Amino acid sequence: MTGGAQGVRGSLARRAHGTGVEGNGRPMTDRKFRSRDWFDNPDHPDLTALSVERYMNYGLTLEELRSGKPIIGIAQTGSDLAPCNRHHLILAQRVREGIREAGGIALEFPVHPIHENGKRPTAGLDRNLAYLGLVELLYGYPIDAVVLTIGCDKTTPACLMAAATVDIPAIALSVGPMLNGWRNGERVGSGSIIWQARQMLAAGEIDYDGFLELAATSAPSVGYCNTMGTASTMNCLTEALGMSLPGSASAPAPYRERPQMAYETGNRIVEMAYEDIKPSDILTRKAFENAIRVNSAIGGSTNSAVHITALAAHAGVELEMPEWQALAHDIPLLVNLQPAGTYLSEDFHQAGGVPAVTRQLIGQGLIHEDALTVNGRTIGENCREARIVLPDVIRTWDKPLTTKAGFLILSGNLFDSAIMKTSVISPKFRERYLSDPDDPDAFEGPVWVFDGPEDYHARIDDPAEAITEDAILVMRGSGVIGHPGSAEVVNMRPPKALIEKGITALPCLGDGRQSGTSGSPSILHASPEAAAGGNIALLRTGDRLRIDLKTSTVTWQVSDAEITARREALEAAGGYAFPESQTPWQEIQRDIITQLDTGAVLKPAVKYRRIIDRFGNPRGNH
Repeated sequence: MTGGAQGVRGSLARRAHGTGVEGNGRPMTDRKFRSRDWFDNPDHPDLTALSVERYMNYGLTLEELRSGKPIIGIAQTGSDLAPCNRHHLILAQRVREGIREAGGIALEFPVHPIHENGKRPTAGLDRNLAYLGLVELLYGYPIDAVVLTIGCDKTTPACLMAAATVDIPAIALSVGPMLNGWRNGERVGSGSIIWQARQMLAAGEIDYDGFLELAATSAPSVGYCNTMGTASTMNCLTEALGMSLPGSASAPAPYRERPQMAYETGNRIVEMAYEDIKPSDILTRKAFENAIRVNSAIGGSTNSAVHITALAAHAGVELEMPEWQALAHDIPLLVNLQPAGTYLSEDFHQAGGVPAVTRQLIGQGLIHEDALTVNGRTIGENCREARIVLPDVIRTWDKPLTTKAGFLILSGNLFDSAIMKTSVISPKFRERYLSDPDDPDAFEGPVWVFDGPEDYHARIDDPAEAITEDAILVMRGSGVIGHPGSAEVVNMRPPKALIEKGITALPCLGDGRQSGTSGSPSILHASPEAAAGGNIALLRTGDRLRIDLKTSTVTWQVSDAEITARREALEAAGGYAFPESQTPWQEIQRDIITQLDTGAVLKPAVKYRRIIDRFGNPRGNH
């Protein structure tokens, strides 16, 4: 039995006692679920009749609908448009069986699809859109509890945010990562290989067809990225928050454990409906601190800071971006996964998964052990006895890959907030930029400024640019307003001429995001962005920046008078130019979204919390 499997099966065997149904599926309590308002309300026979007759038309019986059993929603994120989550179409059958076995009635429904690679101009547009749609579904339909099918990057926060807003019993089920990719006996990580291959293409080592072939080797099965990208990070942090069954984040999608987990998840959500365990019981301040610390230990994606901060806002938990550094920068990197390490997600699962990592943090007093989880037990009870099976994949606290591996939150006269992932600072990058004995962990250089990815691609290899070896590449116009949605475009490769000289990485900075699969220690999420009037809009190629990791500052080396003059000139010219909205949703979101440093949430949405507790059921429709 693998480490990950051991953690999952052991925890499921020790779930909270007191199921809500007898063996014959009849309720053990007189608990009245909200769905009765639709299906068995004698005070409004007309509304009841309208509901039951139409839900019977595909085979449900009147007896089932009036039984008083909980109606369990399955929020389905899988589809042909969302290939990373597509396996949920299969897993949902096992979820249904678990629900039925425990005495519930399953209703499966679609969630707005989100696929990171397929959606243009960026899937960043769709997280909040999917959130809005799911809130309406969970509140406006006869759903007593819900299974959230999570996986690809933004499906996870969208589902969790909606469940937190409505606050009905909810449990997340991960679709799981892909199997390891292999080529010539070496592991090939999804996403990470793309950034390596584009340098090989620029250097003439491979051609276009070779690029595509190399990329394909990293995706050998169903599931999401097999590296510690944003998808794996967010699924691991969902478990660390307590919103999925312990040990369930890491099992690869094709493993038999995945449908077993689906069954157990369906079984458990019925119990949660009777126990009335809601997201507000789990998503506490302690849970968020646990997740932030686990994120550092696993080498998690910088995108997690945006999504977890957004989730906290919708859960009513105060969490500010500087706390990511204060709580977790000093935590070492314990998980040896690409892009910060060597291995892939299948190895991580075999090594012990999230419980094994959490156990290491428990040993240092860094986990709030009393935080409740969806199985009715605390995270301490779930993980205190977890063990590491493969010690080179998951390291012990005293043998980390690197120390102080958490995020740095930077500020200065160029922006109020930006983030840097220190666990991917390679020895080569550190030697080149951060090893001056007279000025350690700091460097300076001239900037080359690009206004969006189109500008970058048009100019990066132009010899006339004459980009120097000490350059800092800056991407702007890539934030939540400018792109819109914020694109993963800040991890820029150097120009071909420098790659041919052996310089494979330059410092990057920008107001957008980058893929969690990238190994670039970029400075990201500069807020306010250029399109929101941030000083980054005033930056010019040739200006110099000083980046000091000791003080977490970025200093734009121009005078205040020059900054003022440039701002006046930009405002006189009509402000920073960015592409016009191409769809209604782009325009709507641009008008009401916050910046990345506050989670990129919709300003009017965060005041809607615990909707059912606050408002009760919605008004009748006839």
